[in-house]
Amino acid sequence: MLPPSVRDELVSDHLCFFIRGVIERLDMKVFEHSYSAEGGELYAPQLMLGVWLYAYALGVTSARQVERRLVEDLAFRYLAAGERVDNWALSAFRRRHSRALNDAFTQVLEWAQSQGMVKLGRVAIDSTRITANASKDRVDTEQVLRDTRARLRRQVRTWQKQADRDDQEPGGLEVAIGELNQALAEMPRRLERLKKSGLKKLSRTDEEARFLRQRGDKFVLGYSAEIAVSDDHLIVAQRVTQNVTDNESLEPMVDQVEQRCGRAPDAALADSGFFSIHNLQQMEQRNIDAYVPDSNMARALNLGARCRTRANAPAHRRMRAKLRSPAGQAAYARRKAVVEPVFGVLKHQRNLRQFRTRGLNQVANEFTLATLAYNITRLHALRAA
Repeated sequence: MLPPSVRDELVSDHLCFFIRGVIERLDMKVFEHSYSAEGGELYAPQLMLGVWLYAYALGVTSARQVERRLVEDLAFRYLAAGERVDNWALSAFRRRHSRALNDAFTQVLEWAQSQGMVKLGRVAIDSTRITANASKDRVDTEQVLRDTRARLRRQVRTWQKQADRDDQEPGGLEVAIGELNQALAEMPRRLERLKKSGLKKLSRTDEEARFLRQRGDKFVLGYSAEIAVSDDHLIVAQRVTQNVTDNESLEPMVDQVEQRCGRAPDAALADSGFFSIHNLQQMEQRNIDAYVPDSNMARALNLGARCRTRANAPAHRRMRAKLRSPAGQAAYARRKAVVEPVFGVLKHQRNLRQFRTRGLNQVANEFTLATLAYNITRLHALRAA
């Protein structure tokens, strides 16, 4: 005689129940403070966060697909408390709560630490390129802009002459000429924007995306996503940058681990992209046992060859000596096993190969949701083990 229960339909340890339990432990004040008292009716942030976390855990990153799942999928309906949230509200929540999402990420790590997880003896740091929601064909360069401006001027003159000859029905041409003049008026602004950026190429679709080098000398228009992962495969630091290289990312990532987890790691593993003499010196000063080879040392470790260049700086020589030792080689070999599978899950299982939103702040929100969802699913798996 009683109405059916969701728990009767789904297994008792279903992920949606675990997500609801985690959210109930979070302090949602940062979410709530972002809304003004004069705003209209809104969905509870607990509801919206739960829906998005479950969506990213399944690799559903489109707000329209989530809207459809809220009708068709029982677990989604449970987390939404039966509400049929439209894609506009879902997208607005994802755009709005940058600070609150990062706060939730930290709170989940703190809770995991209280449960005896998050092993900070050693962290592995890595980065990957994620494609922007932008077309590589809609790119401004100085030469392209100047050529486009010259072409528009020629076209305006041609059509103006034709309009002058056709005095009876000039209306259609006048509209077309007006559109061309409007495009011409945009040219100085686009040129100024390109000069201010200091770049040779700038996307018109997403102005904050950058052309970043990938393996095989290929370039992708996108962003650089960075993570630090503990030995128990939990993400303890994450961020999205426009950095073309990773040389300046090691210290900020270690700082973020310390900020989120309350203390710095004992050891840090990173590939040759994060190498610089300054980074090695900073890790030594902070008593962090770093394993960061230069490109020649990395080639020697991977292929068993000899280094082609000498190390001159004392910190550089010490790093090479440490990585040549059996213990150093064994420690550095852990990097691939710790951090690279996490990127494999995010990009290939959960469809985070391209961002849905545009702009650095917005894609950072997406990445925070994805990494937070990953940590929750990892905690769910550890709990069930």
